[in-house]
Amino acid sequence: VAESFFKSLKTELIYGTKLMGAKQMKNRIFEYIEIWYRKQRRHSYLDYQTIEEFNNQYRKQNMNNVA
Repeated sequence: VAESFFKSLKTELIYGTKLMGAKQMKNRIFEYIEIWYRKQRRHSYLDYQTIEEFNNQYRKQNMNNVA
C-alpha cells in the first residue's frame, strides 16, 4: 500500500515539476495528500470512491449495526 501511494505521489506531483525550495515542496505535498489524495482522488481498491466517501459509508454502516 505504501509503495503504491509513493508511486502515485511521485507520478502525479513530483515528476515533471520544476525544482522548488523545501518549504514550497512541503506545502505542495501537504496539499496533494490532504486535498487531492484523500478528498478528491478516486481509488480502485475502494470501489472508485474517495477515502472520505469510503470512511463516511463505513461509519454509516457501523452506526446502523450498533442501533
